[in-house]
Amino acid sequence: MSTHEPPADRDGSPAPTGADALSRSAVVSEDAAGAPSAGAPSESAPVAEPGAEPEPGRESDPASVPEDEQPGRSHSRDLLLLAGICLLALLLVNAFVARPFAVPSGSMEDTLRPGDRLIANQLAYAFGGHPQRGDVVVFDGTGSFLREPDEPAGFWDGLRSLGRDLGLAPAGNTVYVKRVIGIDGDRVTSTGPGGRITVNGVPIDESSYLAPGDEPSNVAFDVVVPAGKLWVMGDHRSASRDSRDHLGEPGGGFVPESKVIGRADWVVYPIPHWSSLDRPSAFAATAGTGGHGDQR
Repeated sequence: MSTHEPPADRDGSPAPTGADALSRSAVVSEDAAGAPSAGAPSESAPVAEPGAEPEPGRESDPASVPEDEQPGRSHSRDLLLLAGICLLALLLVNAFVARPFAVPSGSMEDTLRPGDRLIANQLAYAFGGHPQRGDVVVFDGTGSFLREPDEPAGFWDGLRSLGRDLGLAPAGNTVYVKRVIGIDGDRVTSTGPGGRITVNGVPIDESSYLAPGDEPSNVAFDVVVPAGKLWVMGDHRSASRDSRDHLGEPGGGFVPESKVIGRADWVVYPIPHWSSLDRPSAFAATAGTGGHGDQR
């Protein structure tokens, strides 16, 4: 906007015009005697007019900003840091808290079906806890369902084992999922077809989880579970190779508690199969019947 009136100084009086007018860029400087004098040329950069655009190449020059302070680099660094923290948290959860597993066979139908993904709670038996009758557990069958390897584990075997523990590698063919029927000190018996399984003399009603049409057991057995061991069976008894099938082998089919990876608590995939794997109420009848399990 323009005007024919002369510009005003800060005190409101008309500004001088003509050759005697002071330059707007003039600054106050000191003379040789130390007194300020007006009109001396300034060595510093001129003061910019209000609203004026910054001179190209000065304040907005990205080259003048350190690389680690440039917006793009800083954003990428933050994203990498966040991704690293998330990955570390996931590895720690897989190793110590909850670990996913895929069900490979139908030995636990209809409780678990082939292709189901379950979550094993690795804290279920931490801090002095023990598997209980009726729990569905995930365990390493080496030494009970499978023979111990003839050769000691090498470097690569140890690396693969670490990868499995962290959830970075498949569980392999040594991991099983079964239901605990007897714990240490229990006497577990079966008379074969047509009879129920008994724990410490108490018949167990397994109708809530056995596969439709299955007998509790097609073979007779009578075992006492050693200390620190478990007697486990699949819910699909006619299609399950479990403790019954290893009676005559070293270890007698009993699974050491130390080989239990965790308690299977949830089915999380596929979505129609979402469910929690609660302990059946049928095993409540065995409480107080003896065995070490009632004393720990």
